[in-house]
Amino acid sequence: MVKIIMGLKGSGKTKKLVDLVRSAVETADGDVVVIEKDKKLTYDIPYQARLVDAGSYPIGTYEFLKGLICGIHAGNYDITHFFIDNFLKMVDDKSPARLGDFVDWLNDFSAKENIEFVISVSVEADGADPRVSACFI
Repeated sequence: MVKIIMGLKGSGKTKKLVDLVRSAVETADGDVVVIEKDKKLTYDIPYQARLVDAGSYPIGTYEFLKGLICGIHAGNYDITHFFIDNFLKMVDDKSPARLGDFVDWLNDFSAKENIEFVISVSVEADGADPRVSACFI
């Protein structure tokens, strides 16, 4: 399952994501991974969640991000939740269509591996691709 937190900067997306991380850590039967661009969440999320600083890697493309997700999963098959904060800061192509394609891939990966994904995206829901809007929470 893929859930997307959408809104403009300052609308409380990260706070909502942190609350969802805390809830997942308390209730999940497996491991929780949080990917963020900078180390801003270090003291906000529980220590039980694995925090990945994506700023340490030259991501840029959706393919690189897919490889990062697959690599993290390959190293730990007990992951039940992935959270990605400030998603569009990690990729160069910010077009709604490319984000929609990525969400399709995430849905397929999620169903195949039984992992829940939550991503935060700084866009208005009105201008989003319908595939993205369908996952809006």
